[in-house]
Amino acid sequence: MTTTEPEQRLSLGTAAARKLATTTKTAPQMQGITPRWLLKMLPWEEAKGGAYRVNRRLTYTVGDGRVSFTNVGADIRVVPQELSELALLRGFDDEDTLVALADRFVQHEYQPGDVIVERGTPADEVVLIAHGKVGKVGPGEYGDEVDLGSLADGDHFGEEVLSGVERNWLFTAKALTPVIVLKLRSAAFQDLNGRSELLSQHVQNALASGEKPQNARGEASIDLSSGHDGEPWLPGTFADYELAPREYELTVAQTVLRVHTRITDLYNGPMNQLDEQLRLTIEALRERQEYDLINNRDFGMLHNADLSSRIHTRSGPPTPDDLDELFSRRRKTKFFLAHPRTIAAFGRECTKRGLYPEGTVVDGKAVNAWRGCPILPSDKIPISETGTSSIIAMRTGVDDNGVIGLHQTGLPDEYQPGLNVRFQGITEQAIATYLVSTYYSAAVLVPDALGVLENVEIAR
Repeated sequence: MTTTEPEQRLSLGTAAARKLATTTKTAPQMQGITPRWLLKMLPWEEAKGGAYRVNRRLTYTVGDGRVSFTNVGADIRVVPQELSELALLRGFDDEDTLVALADRFVQHEYQPGDVIVERGTPADEVVLIAHGKVGKVGPGEYGDEVDLGSLADGDHFGEEVLSGVERNWLFTAKALTPVIVLKLRSAAFQDLNGRSELLSQHVQNALASGEKPQNARGEASIDLSSGHDGEPWLPGTFADYELAPREYELTVAQTVLRVHTRITDLYNGPMNQLDEQLRLTIEALRERQEYDLINNRDFGMLHNADLSSRIHTRSGPPTPDDLDELFSRRRKTKFFLAHPRTIAAFGRECTKRGLYPEGTVVDGKAVNAWRGCPILPSDKIPISETGTSSIIAMRTGVDDNGVIGLHQTGLPDEYQPGLNVRFQGITEQAIATYLVSTYYSAAVLVPDALGVLENVEIAR
């Protein structure tokens, strides 16, 4: 038996050769970089002085039995003049007192299934439904619970407590969807009633004259004579300028970048270490910027949409009917924005119906579309624990009274538009520090420019 001699190497090995070779390398990669469609699609306007004021007309309907609201981000306020829709305050027009009364309402938020008021408990508050759907349940003729109907945006109940009569709730009110209500405690109203002579006199006269005839909608009844010609009194619309127009202030996202001088001195080739550190840091700041433009409670799209422009799905999943409804709420809808999983859920609903929408091209990239309007993905739109999300639709631009992004250019040490990098010095540990800041916000010029389809089920 012969032993095989080890094969003798005839050339230089790869392990040794690599000692003399220059490695081909990539720039530092980052998994958290997304397309950031919202930042690309928004037209950006200058906000000199760090603020941007949006002047609007304040429009509300008098005599329609429903209450109107205004919202600044997630903070909702009842239009003071609309409080005259309450039976006891009908015809009361002292603006200062109505403003003081509106300030006494407190905002509350409920999730589906939460009890807003419970039957049998003391009724000591007025409830105005700003947004969402509320179901009323009460005892039936044979002792079982029966559905007494539902209430939605602009409806109200409990106004009888303003007269000071002690009573209990005759029904239970539950939230059927996420609900936002404004509540006024009876004690808060009585306190103002004792301070305002005009209000006190109006309440006394209203109680003395008894309850005025009303129709099923809470409107004052109109006396008519059969066979006579005439014009009945109709609800009228009153428009006024907002006395306190919304001002959007620029917010800031900042971080301090630290780089050791030894790194930038010795290991700066073939790639500039400071440039790469700045690039990755700016990417992270831009991701936060888009997140805030969607989720910030003050100016984010999800919270800044007008209450009348927030709608719910018909059956849960995002169907073509739902997107048609969202699309039709505004002229010149520029694009939809949705989580990728929501877009996939919409695709499944289209497939069920045998629909295969054609896509479109935006900025050289193929994207999904509906009715020719792009559906752009953004993973910044949250998905709840119950598997629901939202779809945003918007019109953009100043000329179209749409949604705009706000920034300020010409900053000291500006590195990119609206973003600057300021050298802060070198520490005793030989670490160079840089303050990286970006300033931004967003404004909705006209309420119907921005719409949201809420409670979209994507896990079904």
